[in-house]
Amino acid sequence: MNYSSWICCQLGAREHYAIPRALHQSGQLTTLITDAWVSPQSFWHQMPISIFQGLRDRYHSELADATVASFTGSLLQFELTQRLYKSSDWERIIARNHWFQQHVIQQFAHRKSDWAFSSPILFVYSYAALDILKYAKSQGWQTVLGQIDPGPIEEEIVIREHQKNPALAPHWQPVPPDYWKNWRAECTVADRILVNSHWSKQALQQAGIAVDKIEVMPLAYQLPAAAQTFHRTYPEKFSTQRPLRVLFLGQIILRKGLAAILEAAKLLQNEPIEFWMVGPIGIDRSQIALSNIQWIGTVPRSQVVQYYQQADVFLFPTLSDGFGLTQLEAQAWKLPLIVSRFCGEVVKDQVNGIVLPDVSGEAIAQALQFCCYQIESLTGFTAQSSQLSEFNLRKLQQHLSLTHRADFTKHS
Repeated sequence: MNYSSWICCQLGAREHYAIPRALHQSGQLTTLITDAWVSPQSFWHQMPISIFQGLRDRYHSELADATVASFTGSLLQFELTQRLYKSSDWERIIARNHWFQQHVIQQFAHRKSDWAFSSPILFVYSYAALDILKYAKSQGWQTVLGQIDPGPIEEEIVIREHQKNPALAPHWQPVPPDYWKNWRAECTVADRILVNSHWSKQALQQAGIAVDKIEVMPLAYQLPAAAQTFHRTYPEKFSTQRPLRVLFLGQIILRKGLAAILEAAKLLQNEPIEFWMVGPIGIDRSQIALSNIQWIGTVPRSQVVQYYQQADVFLFPTLSDGFGLTQLEAQAWKLPLIVSRFCGEVVKDQVNGIVLPDVSGEAIAQALQFCCYQIESLTGFTAQSSQLSEFNLRKLQQHLSLTHRADFTKHS
């Protein structure tokens, strides 16, 4: 069996295409199959950005000479149809997952002769994988499932959080039961399951997934060139004129620890500390009146860097995340982190940031007060940031090309 030949199936631009990039750099990527691919020379790239917002991110220059199959036109037609029918969020997600799998299988059938004399390894991300995995197994291929989150255990945590804070997200709906039934079938069919953190591995074990199938593989991140020369400074003292700027960047939802952030903001109203909330707002703010919170909302990707540069601390008190790539982005800009234990292991407590003992307003408030009044410690955290060598593409290549070679032999 040729273990150096991989096919990657990827819905969306997850992890900036890190898996196919790593495989392509090591000469192991046969094909990337994705929903949309918009090269700078393509027809879609020339269309007005107001019409095709976000499509320009569906490309990576490191895969410019790779074999890529995509369904950009069909995707746009699908999204338009879903809007016309006014599908709910979960109906649209599930329909999109099904749409993608059917197109991938059609691509397999169309190119069946390409893999007639080889047995590639298939990589596909969870929740849009079952039909693809079944097809691959029918062809005798080895299969790897990329688990994007901690699964149903995370869902249980989120449900409890919404039950405690119903007014903040009154229209939130849990995942349909069939979604988890489908996921368990994916886990059964897959030969290996890659998770991005020990927290995800623990959660999958609690959900009953066989531990010998699960492997932890942290995300990969490429340090921006501009970040390498960036120098972070702090004032001698924080004040109402120059407060400690606390950046939260990502989905502004309860799962990310929003209720605890709000509680901390209330506790810190008389402190020289302000919160910057950057990202899509998924809660009802009508009952929130806190002057120390700036609700910035969604910003273009090109503007995200300025928030990393201008902030003093990055706050990531998630209740559950598969990893949290924003941790690496923040560290690249030498930004100290305050994080929970329920995500990827980027922070070494009291070295490059603070690991919260629990996700609560009081714990967050104490950590921020420490940063506000112990500026020498904040400066020390900054000096220890950007140590990202264990999260680069080379490490990812080693995981994919070496570790799984031995594991496939064991599990064949």
